[in-house]
This record gives sequence, structure tokens and C-alpha cells, in this order.
Amino acid sequence: MSGNQWGPPPGQQYPPQQPPQPWQQAPGYGGTPPPGRPPQGVPGYPGQPFPGQPYHGPGQPQQQFGWGAAPGGPRPPKKKGRGPLIAVLVLLGVLVIGSTALKAISSALKHDSDPTSEPSITTTYSPTEPTEPTEAPSTRGEPTTTQSTTRPTRPTASRQTTSKPTTNPGPSDSDLVVKNALYKAGVMSSVHCREASARPSSAAGARANYKNLLGCLNKAWAPMVAKAGGRFRAPHVITFSGSVSSPCGTHMDTNPPFFCGTNDTIYMNLTEDTGNYNRYPQSYQKVWARMWMLHQMAHEYGHHVQNNMGILQAYARIRYERPNYAMELQDSRRLELQASCFSDIFIGANKSSYPVTGQSQVQWRWLIGHVTDLNNDHGDANNHQYWALRGYNARDPRVCNTWSASAGKVQ
Repeated sequence: MSGNQWGPPPGQQYPPQQPPQPWQQAPGYGGTPPPGRPPQGVPGYPGQPFPGQPYHGPGQPQQQFGWGAAPGGPRPPKKKGRGPLIAVLVLLGVLVIGSTALKAISSALKHDSDPTSEPSITTTYSPTEPTEPTEAPSTRGEPTTTQSTTRPTRPTASRQTTSKPTTNPGPSDSDLVVKNALYKAGVMSSVHCREASARPSSAAGARANYKNLLGCLNKAWAPMVAKAGGRFRAPHVITFSGSVSSPCGTHMDTNPPFFCGTNDTIYMNLTEDTGNYNRYPQSYQKVWARMWMLHQMAHEYGHHVQNNMGILQAYARIRYERPNYAMELQDSRRLELQASCFSDIFIGANKSSYPVTGQSQVQWRWLIGHVTDLNNDHGDANNHQYWALRGYNARDPRVCNTWSASAGKVQ
């Protein structure tokens, strides 16, 4: 199948409120080479502010004081007519001086030992009241009491310093691809997937295979994503012949199947799968066609797993920031080789039940080492075989970390 290869997702899932990149795949993979980057200052692209957005907050209302009128308010009116009242009080004072003096001499001779006769003075501190009394306390008719001139002591309490909560920005794009939690999910268990009994000689037979395989892939990958702390969601599958329109562009059946991250959908090429099965009469070539179909769908599902775990989104942002197209192509190869490694984790975990034994294993081993990469965006045959075998033998996402591999392993 010269020139045939696993189609990369030609439109990545970007963060909310950001449009997808305007580039698609190189010729032969469903599009044209990436055009020039969007001009600086275009609203909506990463790092570009939306014009006209205010950055100041609304004005705050002035403080209102709740414990009285503001300074400068009206004073209460003065009281009048106190002269006659003062004269009467003086006269009465003269009359009672004698009796008061006699009582004072008598009480001085006594020794008062009753503690209840002493007035109890309680000083309360209120932060909303003055700390100094505005008038001297009344002692009329009471024994003289020495008052302390010490101002009441404010209760002390340990001052607690609270640090401003820090906002966790989440993992960086580099961590999402290099240190993704999926790499610690462990070995995939078999879900005892069996190949559908229908053969892809017709559209109905191919769809029966897709449906059966989708159920197996969901069962196998859902617990892996959950172990990694991700939120698993099953993808949609759309089959097409001729052309198909998607949020990632319009694609023809002369190109391979593809995954669109924008709507989380796998698009399987009916024309290719039924054509491969019906083209050759030999039985071993029909086995090859079935293994090709298995690997193709499992590979596109690998992109769906990347989408579940944030790898696909981080890849798109990383690639956007690359200074040249050669580095963008290397990012694409890392993404595609990882998707094939994920594909063969599933195939290796279910090789006994599917089964991938005998002629099926012979054909699977042949196809993983005979791929072409005319556009240098998927990885050459040797590297594809290297990563496919790692996934097949280990059945562990840990071995599929293409992002930390040397450049030579992702050529």
C-alpha cells in the first residue's frame, strides 16, 4: 500500500474559546501544507488579547459610618433657665451641711468591714466607644474611691497571618506530553475481544467490524484512562465513501481514515477497507486486509486516547510555537508514533482472543514494518515497527512515551 498511512487528526482540539489552527496535513494526507502563521495581533489566537477589553474595576461606593452622624452635623440646642434652680440648690446645701457633718464624724469612728459595701466597678472595653470617659463618674452620696489612672489594657491575641491562596495553573504542555499520568496506569488487561464474524466484503460487513471493535476498545481503554485520573468519554465513529465533511475539513476516500479532535470522532474509510478485502483473491491477503483494518481503527482510537488525556491539545499548542516547519514535523511524528504504540497495546493485550496468531500475526508483523512516510510526518518504517512492537509486547503506555525519545527514534 505505497503512500498509505495512518491519517493524523487534521484539526486539533484547542482550549475553550480558542479557534483551531488553520493548517491541515501535507499532500496525500487530506489537505495542504500549513500556510503562514496568523498575523500577530489577530484576536483569539494564543497570546493575543481581544481588543477593547477594559482592565479596571468598577468604582466602589464611599464608606458609610454606622455609629452616628458624620463630623460637622447639627449640635443639640443649649438649655435655658438654670439661674433660679442654682439659688434653691445653694440654700438647701446650707441647711444640710450641719447634719452631714455630724454623720461624717460618726461614720469616721466606725470601722466598716463589710466587703459588700464597697462599690463594684467594672471597666469594659469596646472598640466602637471612646477609651476615655467623657465625664467624671458621679460619687455623690458614695464613699471616696481611689480610681486607677491606668488605661484598660486591650486584650492581646496572636496575630494570624494568612497567605494569599495560590492558583494552580495545572500541568504545562511539556508535562502533559512528557509526564502524562497515563504512563503510570500500568499494564492493560485483556477484555477478551473477538473479531466479528462478518467479513468486510461489503459496507454492512465493515460496519459490523467497526461496531464490534469500538466496543472492545472502549472496554479496554476506559479503565486505563480512569486509573490515570482522566475523564473517559467514548468517541463517535462515522464511516464514509466518496467525501465526508467534518469540523476538521472535507476528506476524500482516496485518503486514509482520520480522527477529528474537535468533535471527538473517528472517520473510517469504507471504500479503503472493503476495497482491500475484495481486491485480492488469495486468503493470506484477505487476512492482511483484516489486520490492516484492525490496526487502522485502533490507531485512530489512539488519537482519541490522546485527546482524553490532554496530549492532543498540548501537542497542538506546542507545535504552534515552533520556530520552523522541521520541528513541527518532528512533533507530528511523535504524536503519530505514539498513536500506533497505543494501538498495539490493545492488540497485544487481546492477541489470544481476537486472535492475532498464525497467519494473522504474520500479516500484522509485516504491515507494521512496511509503511511509507512520504511527507515525513508519521515516522519511517523502522521507527514505526519499533514503537508498534514496544506497545504490543509491554501492553503498557509507559513504553509509548515518544515525547521523551531521542530524535533518532522519531525519524
